[in-house]
Amino acid sequence: MTVKPRKPWRVILTQGGIQLAETEHTSEAKAFEHVRTALRAGADTAKVMQWEGGRWWHFETVHASDIPQEPS
Repeated sequence: MTVKPRKPWRVILTQGGIQLAETEHTSEAKAFEHVRTALRAGADTAKVMQWEGGRWWHFETVHASDIPQEPS
C-alpha cells in the first residue's frame, strides 16, 4: 500500500516549455497561492497535481493569462 505524502499538492512551473520548479504544498489553498505568485512573477504555466488514490493526478493547468495582475 502506498502512503499518502505529507504534502499532497504539487505545483510544476514552466516557462517557454522548460520546467522551472516543482514544489509541494500541504493544502489546495497554499498551492494556488503559489501558482498566482509564480505566474505574476514570470512563469507562463503552472500544472497543479493532487495525490489521491495512491498516485499523483493532474488537477488543473493554469496559464499566466488566466491570472489578473494585482492592482498598483
